[in-house]
Amino acid sequence: MTDQLPPTTAPTPLPAARGLMGRCPRCGEGKMFDGFLTLRPSCSTCGLDYSFADAGDGPAVFVILIGGAIVVFAALMTEVVYQPPFWLHAALWLPLILVVTLLPLRMVKGLLIALQYHHKAAPGQLVMYKDSPKGEA
Repeated sequence: MTDQLPPTTAPTPLPAARGLMGRCPRCGEGKMFDGFLTLRPSCSTCGLDYSFADAGDGPAVFVILIGGAIVVFAALMTEVVYQPPFWLHAALWLPLILVVTLLPLRMVKGLLIALQYHHKAAPGQLVMYKDSPKGEA
C-alpha cells in the first residue's frame, strides 16, 4: 500500500511576518510599497485597498527610540572603555545612526500596517445612545 501525500504548498506567513517583508497583509503575495515608504493604493494580487492603513508617526517613534538606545549605549561604552577623540565618535556614530534608523523603518511601517489589518483597527467613533442624558455618551 502506498500512501501518497497531497502536494504541499508553502504556508503563508502570519500577517506580522508579511508586514515585515513588505507584502500584502491579506494574501502575502503583492507588494505593499511603491517606493521606500510610499504605500501602494491597493494590492496588485488580491486587490486589498490600503486606504485603511494609517501608521502615522508610530514607525518613526519606535525606530528612533530603539535605534537611539542602541547608539547611545554603544557610544557610552566606547567612551568609557577607549576614550577616543571626538572626531572618531562622529565618524563611528553618525553612520550607525543612519543605519539603525533608516534600515528598519520600512519593516516597522509594514508591520504596523499588517497589524492594523489583522486586528481590524479603525478610528474611534463617538456613539450617542438615545437613553443617555444630553452631552454624555
